[in-house]
Amino acid sequence: MKNEAPQSYWSGIVKAMGLVFGDIGTSPIYTLTVIFALTPATPGNVFGILSLVFWTMTLLVSAEYAWLAMSLSRKGEGGTIVLKEILVRMLKPGRQLAFVVFLSYLGACLLLGDGVITPAISILSAVEGLELIPGLEHTGQGELILIAAVIAVGLFFAQSKGTDKVAGAFGPIMVVWFGALAFSGLASISSMPSILSAINPYYALDFMLHHGLGGFFVLSEVILCATGGEALYADMGHLGRRPILRAWYFAFAALVINYLGQGVFLLSHPEAKNYLFGMVQHQAPFLYIPFLILTVLATVIASQAMISGVFSVVYQGITTRILPLLRVEFTSTHLKSQIYLSSVNWILMLAVLVVMLYFKRSEHLAAAYGLAVTGTMTITGIMMVMIFSRTTKKWKVPLAVAVTVVDLIFFLSCLNKIPHGGYWSIVLGSIPFCIIMVWTRGQRALYRALKPLDLDTFDVAYRQIYAKEKNIPGTSLFFVKEWSVIPPYLVHCIIRSNIIYERNVLISILRTDEPYGLKVDLKRDLSVGLDAIEIKAGYLEILDIEAVLKENGIQEKVIFYGVEDIVTDNPVWKLFATIKRQTPNFVQFHNLPPAKLQGVVTRVEM
Repeated sequence: MKNEAPQSYWSGIVKAMGLVFGDIGTSPIYTLTVIFALTPATPGNVFGILSLVFWTMTLLVSAEYAWLAMSLSRKGEGGTIVLKEILVRMLKPGRQLAFVVFLSYLGACLLLGDGVITPAISILSAVEGLELIPGLEHTGQGELILIAAVIAVGLFFAQSKGTDKVAGAFGPIMVVWFGALAFSGLASISSMPSILSAINPYYALDFMLHHGLGGFFVLSEVILCATGGEALYADMGHLGRRPILRAWYFAFAALVINYLGQGVFLLSHPEAKNYLFGMVQHQAPFLYIPFLILTVLATVIASQAMISGVFSVVYQGITTRILPLLRVEFTSTHLKSQIYLSSVNWILMLAVLVVMLYFKRSEHLAAAYGLAVTGTMTITGIMMVMIFSRTTKKWKVPLAVAVTVVDLIFFLSCLNKIPHGGYWSIVLGSIPFCIIMVWTRGQRALYRALKPLDLDTFDVAYRQIYAKEKNIPGTSLFFVKEWSVIPPYLVHCIIRSNIIYERNVLISILRTDEPYGLKVDLKRDLSVGLDAIEIKAGYLEILDIEAVLKENGIQEKVIFYGVEDIVTDNPVWKLFATIKRQTPNFVQFHNLPPAKLQGVVTRVEM
């Protein structure tokens, strides 16, 4: 055990470097370059900005996520949806609960919008480093966009293969990346050690006081240093709390050292196009091309982490029934997080390419970046305050409130980005939000319009038909929402069409508010020849329905399921019907054998 402990300690850190810190780890490529594109690089401004960067990472990543949010989990899982599940148990039905549900929907949608902007800005900013290679100074912007687009397309095409095999390489590459950041930063700091005093909060306050409203709006660019910080909490279920926290301390140190090093470089080279690339080229020209290759690899890893995060959020939305069913493929036999949603993948790829073509340069794209991140951080802060105020950890409330106020200040500073590209965050986030609202309300309205029967009423007619002894040999399976509530398609199938087997089994699948866990309850003899099986699965649990049925002695001959043909004049319900037609049916989602499936159409007026 003593020999294994150090290995597990360090391997956990290496994995966290690769899976969690790709986004925040690549922020030094563009953060200071974007900030000082509009702010003069005077010594006072440089020290003030570096102080703001240090304290932004300390408060919004270390305090909010590493210390506060990561102390709240459900079976090791983190994220906005998890915070909602914790609060649902604490609140009574009413306005507060509705507000929490609304916030969780908003947080999930902002993250989905962020999933488009992150790959675009990360890959584009890395490719722009080609301009500093001798002989490539005059590379056209169109050519740079083409190279970035090819890398992005290649990344999205690789998704269907699964990242399981390459995930092992992510960690070591990111360790080398953070090492390169720290080493280049230290080399630069050695020529001006006084730059270390920039971590003094006095410089940050002095900058804000002397720049007034202009300083407030600079915060909308400073937040770029903390983008990806929310991944600490969202990815907690993949690796656990401790490895991520340990890795963050190393990553935090490397990032701070590099930002301080860039500060020294920009004081002597304010005309540089990109401070990180310029600093490395100035220190070791012969290492610049290897560093550029490493940068591209790091940005691909950062993009991969965000794409996987989008898949996970959508899958959580599907299993908690707030999003329509989509075809899901599982690309790993042992990593539950490794899933692939083809429709989401291609929509995401098209959106990334459109964003690249629209904004053209990474500094332009930075105008759209920040609104979604600060919105997500503010929502997380509000939900944490609500949770801590209702637990024994009330002493954490003042810190959570302070962090949330800082989040809100950053969010308000980002509002000035809306006319300059920030509206993309709103547009990209509003699409899934509208789908969630239409889908959840439509499902409830459809259930009411279907007018299901209770089991006792159904049983009277069922027994009469079964008693005729014209039953088909074998077992039939009927999907229902609850075993005690009989949907119209089942009534149509058995009562009206007299399709009745020797054994009829009602199957209902319920998703619990726990991430994992599987409980199967077989209810025999509800009536003559009628059984029910209820499967309760965690909202992240991957189900093999056929295996569960076989374990409980059910060998189905045919599987019936309902298909609703919606008739409506309401434009909202027309949109709901269109979404429903475009998505796979419940049975297709669970990959049941097509040869056994029989769909029964029910016409519904909404």
